[in-house]
Amino acid sequence: MVCTEEIDRLIDIAFYEDFAESGDVTTDAIFPNGLGDGTYMLKAKSDGVLCGRQIFERVFNKIDPLLKVSFSYSDSDVLSYGDIVAVVEGKISSILKGERTALNFISYLSGIATRTNDFVKAAAPVKILDTRKTLPGYRHLAKYAVTCGGAVNHRIGLHDMVMIKDNHSDGVGGITEAVKRVREKWGNKYKIEVETRNFAEIEEALQLNVDRIMLDNMDNQTMLEAVKLINKKTEIEASGNMTLERVKELATSGIDYISVGELTHTVKIFDFSLIKHK
Repeated sequence: MVCTEEIDRLIDIAFYEDFAESGDVTTDAIFPNGLGDGTYMLKAKSDGVLCGRQIFERVFNKIDPLLKVSFSYSDSDVLSYGDIVAVVEGKISSILKGERTALNFISYLSGIATRTNDFVKAAAPVKILDTRKTLPGYRHLAKYAVTCGGAVNHRIGLHDMVMIKDNHSDGVGGITEAVKRVREKWGNKYKIEVETRNFAEIEEALQLNVDRIMLDNMDNQTMLEAVKLINKKTEIEASGNMTLERVKELATSGIDYISVGELTHTVKIFDFSLIKHK
């Protein structure tokens, strides 16, 4: 779950984009004074995994506290085409004003959860990780959607884990110096992960007893050789241009984690419709 304050900030931005200073000029003209009640059904038009119940409900609650939203499924549940996922009841004008915003959120988050689940099933027993490749403001929501799809969150931001990337180590003359400076600054406060590009860098990182070694942009055969070199001395993460086919091949490799940027940076939305009940 994501804190209500963070959700409200995003909803407020969405509402301002839609309503600006004039409101919903179409709905306000067709339904003067908000006359007329109705019941609308949220219908799944894809197969996949649900995520976004909390923010979907919150959109309608902020539009009109008298609207009633009832879900038949929970986040992380598997959906099939045609499932009636939720029902929204109350003033038609209020429902229409919140419809697109609510659908945008739940479609985006369910799309992340669904694609994540595809990777989780393909990679098992290797654990799938997300990345920081998220839209500004959506970090916590997107990473929550990843967990609904069955994967594991990597670091949330730059503040909760040390990841020494090539630009860090290249900037100070190597991995050893970078790790030395981190430990001088923070001691053992944070886990340390080191990105490596070749066997020499892997061997250097192993000498430093870091918590995790990332194998970055290596082909599958090179990664298999790297796993043998590391020989369970530390955790291993594979990263770089991961596809479903690649993670299937790496599922029995001995790698602990595979990080996939696609989960959050290239999202195919889950298809929902909000349909008036006759």
